[in-house]
Order: sequence, then C-alpha cells, then structure tokens
Amino acid sequence: MRVIYDEETDSLVITLRDDRIKESDEVRPGVIADFGYDGGIVRFEIMQASRVVGNTKEMQFEVSE
Repeated sequence: MRVIYDEETDSLVITLRDDRIKESDEVRPGVIADFGYDGGIVRFEIMQASRVVGNTKEMQFEVSE
C-alpha cells in the first residue's frame, strides 16, 4: 500500500495494489475510485485533500491483530 500527497494538485492518492486500471468512477464528489480488470479497487484519489484531511503532512498506520 502506498499513500502520496501532492501539494501542487492538492490531491491524495491511496494505492492499494499495483495493478493496471480498467476504469475510474467518481464515487462521491472529489473522490475517484480506480478499478482493475478483476473489478476490484486499485486506488482512491481524493481531490482538494487539504479540505478533507486534518494534516496532509502526517500519517498514522495501524495494524490490528
């Protein structure tokens, strides 16, 4: 999994897996989901991320067992 915030475009891209993208759909205003050839989600893109994310320079990651 990879998370990239681009200050220039103010977009946050959350990549779940490195597969080719077959189609994209704006699932909510400003939230784009990219789907692979198997129909599963490959990544999400959040436009105007600084309005949605509290702190674009900090990320916490947690794995629960």
